[in-house]
Amino acid sequence: MSIHRFAAALLLLAVAGPALAEDAALERTRKQVRMLDDLYKGGIVLITKNYVTEDSDVPAGVAFKQLFEAAKKNGWHEVRLLDVTGEPYNDENSPAEGFETRAVEQLKQGEAYYDEEITEDGKRYLQAATAIPVVMPKCVMCHPHYEDAKPGAAIGAMSYRIPIE
Repeated sequence: MSIHRFAAALLLLAVAGPALAEDAALERTRKQVRMLDDLYKGGIVLITKNYVTEDSDVPAGVAFKQLFEAAKKNGWHEVRLLDVTGEPYNDENSPAEGFETRAVEQLKQGEAYYDEEITEDGKRYLQAATAIPVVMPKCVMCHPHYEDAKPGAAIGAMSYRIPIE
């Protein structure tokens, strides 16, 4: 390689390197969202399927909210369960203004995933939301208004806020 090509390659790395690293960090964080989403949703389904048999049983969503609080308290990430139907099981599941409202609109239109990158106090975060459809008949034990939901339609969402590192 000639000295000119070498210098050009170094210049390109100096200019593009930080942007490439930022893009790689963003993609790692998106992958982390997919992993967490699989784990959390899989856990909720398993608990519902195997342990929720009566109306008096603790719903899996309630148990996972405690898990989400522990993750937030320990500084890992934030997760919220959101209502997409306009009839939340609990008012705290209503989407907040801003990102969550925009995400819910996208999920209502059939998107399975929506995200936005933000910077606060010099730190980058990925805000992401994933659709939750009714996946089993037991869902209507706690959510009777889901009985009329179209198959595959989002009735809820998981809203994530994860540092991009």
